[in-house]
Amino acid sequence: MLTLPPDSVFFSTEYDPVLVGQEFAEHAVGFAERMEPDAPGFHRTQTVYYVWVAKGQVVLETDTGEVTLDENDVVVQHGTRHAWRNPRDNSATLSVVLVGVEA
Repeated sequence: MLTLPPDSVFFSTEYDPVLVGQEFAEHAVGFAERMEPDAPGFHRTQTVYYVWVAKGQVVLETDTGEVTLDENDVVVQHGTRHAWRNPRDNSATLSVVLVGVEA
């Protein structure tokens, strides 16, 4: 399960990217390294990526555009470079399953 805070959290003066990075590295071992420093939020994994929006609404951004996903929507990706955005006022909850695949 992934709780995605509103995008406004990342622009807050209280946001500490170093602290968040340390927490992310501790709780998402091997995943934090896939984040692109020059493109905040963008990453790619060698997986089939199943995502169910359990609560709220999110925007999935890819190299080819954006799609808004509402509560109970499902998306499946395979190695897609992407980022999750939450332009809403409330956190969203995603259920995510990653299944590793060979390149």
